[in-house]
Amino acid sequence: MKLFGYWRSSAAYRVRIAMNLKGLSYEDNFVHLVKDGGEQLKEAYKAINPQGLVPSLELDNGDYLTQSVAILEYLEETFGGHKLLPETSQDRAYVRSLALSVACEIHPLNNLRVLKYLSNDLKASDEEKSIWYRHWVTEGFAALEETLEKNDHTGKFCFGDEPGLADICLVPQVYNARRFNVDLTPYPTIVSIDQNCQAIEAFNKAAPEQQGDAV
Repeated sequence: MKLFGYWRSSAAYRVRIAMNLKGLSYEDNFVHLVKDGGEQLKEAYKAINPQGLVPSLELDNGDYLTQSVAILEYLEETFGGHKLLPETSQDRAYVRSLALSVACEIHPLNNLRVLKYLSNDLKASDEEKSIWYRHWVTEGFAALEETLEKNDHTGKFCFGDEPGLADICLVPQVYNARRFNVDLTPYPTIVSIDQNCQAIEAFNKAAPEQQGDAV
């Protein structure tokens, strides 16, 4: 398989973690999101993913999958090894809700194309962009922290004592929150889960700074 991604892409980061947890090998294909106006917007890449987003995953049969959460679900359904979702339908729905609270409610408001629109079209200053970013992260993290704190399923990770789909989505968002100087003090459960994830090689190998296109 070939993974088209960018070292700082939260969505590509998620897929790298999952591939590592499941022990799957893949070939990196780097798509620079900033250079030359963004390689993801060039004709060659948009022939792979018309949305002009990363990641894209090329399968062994030559087909492509896009959208990180869909790719994570594909990996879970197709490959054995480490399980990303729990056994019962109710528990799986709960874990998906945690994952999607990050992937659908926080991340889309703060990804690169949104920040570029704020700068280029709305003429927002760097400080105004940072205020925007921190607002949506803190709002999302506050709700997620409360959910995790109150739920009996919360353990070393978002669900029990093994990392899964929710942790895979959470860790890249915590990474980006630190980049934008978000105060994480009000979210001790989230911070603790992130620390537990960082102790696992699969998460460390997937970290942005460990990628071949990191600058």
